Amino acid sequence: MKKILIINLFTFITATCFSQFFNKQRLDSLFQVLEQKNKFMGSIAISQNGKLLYSNAIGFVDIEISKKTNNQTKYRIGSISKMFTATLILKAVEEKKINLNQSLSKYFPQIENSKKITIENLLNHRSGIHNFTNDSIYLSYNTQFKSQKEMIEIITKGKSDFEPNSKAEYSNSNYVLLSFILEKIYKEDYAKILNKKIIKPIGLKNTYFGSKTNLSINESYSYSFEDKWIKETETDMSIPMGAGAIVSNPTDLTIFVEQLFAENVISEKSLTLMRTINEKFGLGMFEFTYLDKKGYGHTGGIDGFQSVVNYFPEEKLAIAITSNGTVYPNRSILLCAESSYFNKPFEMPTFENIEINSEILNSYVGQYTSSQIPLKLTITKQENKLFAQATGQSAFPLEANTTNMFKFEPARIVLEFNSLKNEMTLKQGGKEFLFTKGK
Repeated sequence: MKKILIINLFTFITATCFSQFFNKQRLDSLFQVLEQKNKFMGSIAISQNGKLLYSNAIGFVDIEISKKTNNQTKYRIGSISKMFTATLILKAVEEKKINLNQSLSKYFPQIENSKKITIENLLNHRSGIHNFTNDSIYLSYNTQFKSQKEMIEIITKGKSDFEPNSKAEYSNSNYVLLSFILEKIYKEDYAKILNKKIIKPIGLKNTYFGSKTNLSINESYSYSFEDKWIKETETDMSIPMGAGAIVSNPTDLTIFVEQLFAENVISEKSLTLMRTINEKFGLGMFEFTYLDKKGYGHTGGIDGFQSVVNYFPEEKLAIAITSNGTVYPNRSILLCAESSYFNKPFEMPTFENIEINSEILNSYVGQYTSSQIPLKLTITKQENKLFAQATGQSAFPLEANTTNMFKFEPARIVLEFNSLKNEMTLKQGGKEFLFTKGK
């Protein structure tokens, strides 16, 4: 008993120390510069052991009428919805409504390989079912209502990309199917199941299955940035379902992940299954690392919304970020939050770009290839600004830090040019790749 008391006391002291030394000023400074430079719109919440350490919100829910966001503003959270859906499936397992080894054929026999695909394969992206959001046609219908029958037809038509359980590959189709399976076994709409099994029991005040954006209840529109903020279209929530249709805010997301890991939503056994990683994927969960620390959570993206939630079990630390307009990436804000808690260095952005002579920019224009990676990069110039484009992808703008070094902040890409040698070095994620300019 004495040993247990000592361990508990040590845990309390450690948690208290971290809370005392949490660098709130660093995050305040980051959000101040992001607001001043118009690089981010969104919100953050950080809690430890159920106590809110920090929250902040900047930007607008509607730029046209200059309506500002606040800490209670709600955002579409995209694929973080998958954590909720996986939790609902595991609750259904606990209630003996379904089991993880059941085959998909019981519910949707028309889908290719359905007899070989298990519920667990859907949960950890090992089904092989084609991801319908990867198809170019997706953006031609994503704003329109789709019935369950229509969505099953779309997924069925996509067929399989690989043999079930042979590897892992992310597919939204998996979680749309899981949503419909939940509706079949509970004989209720997904929204009602979500409300009954998760939202009400743990007291979430700002989380629900989404619909058309409603500013009157403090929801937000989303935006992309092209020299100015451009309002995005709205995906109809009948399409992503439990793969991406939930609306929430950072405070609610921290409560959800804390309650999940406190085993107040599902059992310890179910949580262990959920956080067991197999080729990058758990059951509705990713593994995050910060230095030697290990966390669990998910990212999300839908329309112009981006989100992330991360939980460090050892520290009982929850961090959630939701954004409705992103130039400076959520991942960098997450790093700032983590460094502020763990008392580690962080490089604060300045966004101080310089104007480069047009002739110098012209010397960088061209197509570049690398022997290190099978990627072609085309550099073009428009109105004294460089753009980079990888084969088969959209062009993205480059901002100059020096006369030969350019950055694309959302992907944390740095391109360093050497025009004398007709070379360019791409730096990303701590790695460097040398490219040569074609003649």
